[in-house]
Amino acid sequence: MHLRHVSPDRLSSHAVRLAGALLHSGTRLLVALCIAASPLPALAQAVKTASTPPPDFSRFDLYGGYAYFHPFNSEITPFVYQPINPGAVASATAYFNRYLGLQAEGSFFPNGPNDCYYTAQAGPVLRYQKGRLIPFVHALGGGARAGGPAFQPCTWGWGVTAGGGLDLVLPVFNNHIALRVVQADFNYSHVDYGPVDPAQVTGGVGDITAYRLSAGVVLRFGQQTPPAPVQLGCTVQPTNVFPGDPVTVTATAANLEPKKKLSYTWTASGGELTNNNATASINTAGLAPGDYTVSGHVSEGKRPGESANCTASFRIHNPAPPTITCSANPSTVMPGDPSTITAVASSLEGLTLSYSYSSTAGQISGTTPTATLVTSGAPSGVVTVTCNVVDDLGKHASADTTVTIVTPPPPPVPKVRPLCSISFERDLKRPVRVDNEGKACLDDIALTLNRDTTSKLVIVGRHSDDETPDAAAQRDLNVEQYLTDEKGIDPARISMRTSGQPGRILDSTLVPDGASFTPGDTATFDASSVKRQGQPYAKPKNITNH
Repeated sequence: MHLRHVSPDRLSSHAVRLAGALLHSGTRLLVALCIAASPLPALAQAVKTASTPPPDFSRFDLYGGYAYFHPFNSEITPFVYQPINPGAVASATAYFNRYLGLQAEGSFFPNGPNDCYYTAQAGPVLRYQKGRLIPFVHALGGGARAGGPAFQPCTWGWGVTAGGGLDLVLPVFNNHIALRVVQADFNYSHVDYGPVDPAQVTGGVGDITAYRLSAGVVLRFGQQTPPAPVQLGCTVQPTNVFPGDPVTVTATAANLEPKKKLSYTWTASGGELTNNNATASINTAGLAPGDYTVSGHVSEGKRPGESANCTASFRIHNPAPPTITCSANPSTVMPGDPSTITAVASSLEGLTLSYSYSSTAGQISGTTPTATLVTSGAPSGVVTVTCNVVDDLGKHASADTTVTIVTPPPPPVPKVRPLCSISFERDLKRPVRVDNEGKACLDDIALTLNRDTTSKLVIVGRHSDDETPDAAAQRDLNVEQYLTDEKGIDPARISMRTSGQPGRILDSTLVPDGASFTPGDTATFDASSVKRQGQPYAKPKNITNH
């Protein structure tokens, strides 16, 4: 039996039609794989729970996997091409964008009943990535090297491949590894082994149609999605300050490469700035009230998107001065008396306050809200006291109050005071003796003299018309003797006088220190010239007068 030969022109046209059919079939296969990929509940659930972020679109893929080659309807009569197992498929794919790429593929079946089957082909590939699942189709063309089903040696011809598959990106190694769950391809190869020998075991033309299945591992490199640009945000604390208050600005960067070294720079529209990498401090001393801006810059490289800027602002306030009131208690004092000064001050900004005081007279000092005015040595009149307060920023306030030092009233003029009088009318037989009732009066006089030791006593004796003037003097002497002998009164404190007014009476007058006794019609007498008669005063009953 002889093999059927096909002319080269017919072979070429047949190949073109076959390639078109394969591309159409590949497109249909991509759609089918996309639809089939959406359920896959087990795989989808597995990858959703992974902690690694979803994969980007790779730029370059390397694939290697185990393959099975199965010819069908392929023979060089009467010999049929047989399946080959095992084998391998390897490919390298470069992607122009997220979906379209160019693939170079080789298949290797070195051992088999047909001696060998190799392909070296290239062509477009189309992918559609949904999460970690990537279905794809491709159409390849190029060389095919196959051995015959009888004794035809391994010979190069040409061939085309069309098919597709499904990759699952594993959540390991930063999404650089994928598992090719399946790759199913249709292969057509045309190999001319030369003239057919009479035994039909060598030569002939091999038109090989087959399907090929493979599975393996894909290494993914690069990424189609460019890295997100670096972002930088700035925060200022506090945003409202007074001159001299410190301000801290902090930068927070995002989308950074962990392995790259960062460089921070800062500028400010006012104040002295100290750079501390991601934070900076601003000394606001001397800044005028107003709004100020601080700008930050971070860089991890010179490429676009590897640096970012941020701005933040703060405001310097013009602080209001403190307020103060001042009061005195008491506000009217006698010379030498103190007065308590109280200052009530406040700061709207809550600043620390310091106190001081001054006065136009007297002595005052203090550093707290209260002070004491000492008026010793100050003249009478109004003393003005000033309460002063100053805050941390040097702003101050003052308030006045007054303390009146009044002239003390003159001391009261001492006045003489009449005391009790002693009557000598009761004992007609002893008209000059002090009886018991008279002694009771003198006892009260003695108590008064003992209470006021600076006072003196003036006693004025009288005589009746039927008596001699000595009777009045004797009455004085008897009273003096009782006060000195019985009551211990110093005789130097007793002045004795007589009066021309009639009566058997002795009047007594208390003369305080500084007071003056008006003598009137009274007169002193010489006690040594008075001849005394009888008992001077009544003795106690148990005492006998000898």
